[in-house]
Amino acid sequence: MAKNTINKYVWLVETIYKAKKISFEEINRLWMDNDMSEDKPLSIRTFHKWRIAIEEMFGLIIENENGGQYRYYIENADELRNGSMRSWLFNTLTVSNLMMDSVSIKDKVLFEEIPDGEQYLPIILEALKKNLVLGMTYQSYTRDEAKTFEVEPYCLKAFKQRWYLVARSSYYDKVMIYALDRVHWLEVKDKSFKYPKDFIPEKFFDDCFGIIADQRIDVETVKIKVSAGQANYLRSLTLHQTQKEIERTDEYSIFTVRLRPTFDFRQEILSQGCDIEVLEPKWFRDEVAEISKHMWNKYKG
Repeated sequence: MAKNTINKYVWLVETIYKAKKISFEEINRLWMDNDMSEDKPLSIRTFHKWRIAIEEMFGLIIENENGGQYRYYIENADELRNGSMRSWLFNTLTVSNLMMDSVSIKDKVLFEEIPDGEQYLPIILEALKKNLVLGMTYQSYTRDEAKTFEVEPYCLKAFKQRWYLVARSSYYDKVMIYALDRVHWLEVKDKSFKYPKDFIPEKFFDDCFGIIADQRIDVETVKIKVSAGQANYLRSLTLHQTQKEIERTDEYSIFTVRLRPTFDFRQEILSQGCDIEVLEPKWFRDEVAEISKHMWNKYKG
């Protein structure tokens, strides 16, 4: 599909999404103000063709009120806010299209380097679609040598600029998580498997901060005290979907999150330095305090 056509779909979705509800006449006025229109109005026939294409491509449903001002809106607009695959795909296309239209200032836009591993995404997606076993050579961070084995892929997850494969290891007979930048070789096997009906990817990570889903660690309510300046950061970029602000003063705020306090969550807390203090649970507070003590011992001399 031509890039310019996708640009038009993205423009229409963004226009309706920002307006919440908008008439066709207003859409047309905004369209004529856009360079893509080439001074040609948007016909109602073309508009409806775009509506159908957008639903097929992004799963976004553009509906109308069928009364009053006959205004259009996105029926399932939550899909653009909830971190779903549709949201990720649409946002990626939006940013990509913006960047392609701004090549003249490419030196003024800096991107974060992403580790190797994205080249395996097409292979994994094929296996996920058909429930096929994957053959993989993998070297974990804790081993000196790579191992070759087979896994049953369950889902993909992106976290902190890295892609991870969640799959059942036949050797260990349990669900494991593999970082794609540690994969040396990957191929789809001519062997299918039965995807477990009780495995729901979103629920698997519900109680997790990031990529570690250690069932041996209980779900707990973690209470943290945050400096006023850092609290603003946490309000805009939450630690977890369960985050709540239960107290707010001029000097600090107190937040709670309900999750498994795993290694990656502890690292996130420590990365905030003295702006965050763990209040509860006591064992987690003691754990963070002990690490902070060792850090102090390294620097005090």
